Amino acid sequence: MTLLLETDPNDCRARLIHAAAEVFVEEGYRASVERVAARAGVARQTLYNHFPCKADLFGEVVRQSTAALLITLDANQQTLRERLLRFGAMYRNKVLSAEGLGVFRILAAETVRFPELAASFYRTGPAQTAARLAVVLQEAMAKGEMRPASPSFAANMLLSMLVGADRSHYLFSGDPPPESDPEHVARIIDCYLRAFAPVVAQAPQTSSSTPASRRSIP
Repeated sequence: MTLLLETDPNDCRARLIHAAAEVFVEEGYRASVERVAARAGVARQTLYNHFPCKADLFGEVVRQSTAALLITLDANQQTLRERLLRFGAMYRNKVLSAEGLGVFRILAAETVRFPELAASFYRTGPAQTAARLAVVLQEAMAKGEMRPASPSFAANMLLSMLVGADRSHYLFSGDPPPESDPEHVARIIDCYLRAFAPVVAQAPQTSSSTPASRRSIP
């Protein structure tokens, strides 16, 4: 999968952005503009006509990748579990894709060089996704579908369960990105929902409701 939207092949600027995304993921920021121009099938000067410098092109790739990583949580008359299953599958597919891992790897390496760009990526990507998820979870808590807790804590907990350890594994192990696995997502979501299951109030026991096993035998 690709993090960028499909574009008109006649759109030169879009072709350049797609080519740059591929080359940056493969080679990192050190990739030359000549490689990007060649991948896009244009002259180097054409690239510079659209992007005066490599940093501008890199910034546009990051901005478009960030937008693609945002995942909607529309209700569509679904249950909370169904919404979280859909979200979890989409989130893992995007973040743990070759492109998603590549963008993360590049930004981690280039944070010192581009601190504002990295901060912008965080604000408009991971932070915004967590904020959207927190709103959904807060609504579920208000309806009694989840036990009361900090919505931001609950959102960050779910995001960590979905990709935390796996992202580290696929970043550093050398293994190829995972295939889509709905059953694995379901196990994560069900474990999460059990942890945040609403507390059911229990009526106080009376002598008449004492379990037979606890009654004294005459």
